[in-house]
Amino acid sequence: MAQSHADLVAETLAEAARLHSASVTAAGPSAEAAAAMTASLERGGRILVCGNGGSASDAQHFAAELVGRFERERAALAAIALTTDTSILTALANDYDFTRVFARQVEALGRPGDVVLGISTSGASANVLAAFEAAKAGGMTTVALTGRDGGAVGRAADIHINVPAASTARAQEVHRTLLHAVCALIERELYA
Repeated sequence: MAQSHADLVAETLAEAARLHSASVTAAGPSAEAAAAMTASLERGGRILVCGNGGSASDAQHFAAELVGRFERERAALAAIALTTDTSILTALANDYDFTRVFARQVEALGRPGDVVLGISTSGASANVLAAFEAAKAGGMTTVALTGRDGGAVGRAADIHINVPAASTARAQEVHRTLLHAVCALIERELYA
């Protein structure tokens, strides 16, 4: 018999819950990332965020929570999603290469002491790796939020938050939860 619609939804929720529980090992690196971001913001720095596809959406969501608010009324925090300016993205992809679309923005907007958060469920996004290279050359801290085994992106980061999921959709669900936890920690530290 074919699986019912309700059974499929229930199975999806159960798998998401299982993966959230299995990702408890990400708590330490997430707290470390929040501390690095908080320290940067306290010094007048910025958080630059990048990723592709659903990870681009997560980058924008995270930046919006910092610039706007997460759960507390507070001053705006300096965060920029490097995924949002279509003129810049298409110009860089056309004039250079798609691999350079985030790195070039890190070179232009980043300053020593800033934090670059790269989100990659595959751990293999060449443009996120290039952004990390530019960040390190510019004296910035790099944070990777990855799926699977973390891949090259995870290995390249100063701080690596890994969700050990083969499914992109399930990894992204946990990524959003972890990003919300990071937002909560930043707000608590800066506006307790």
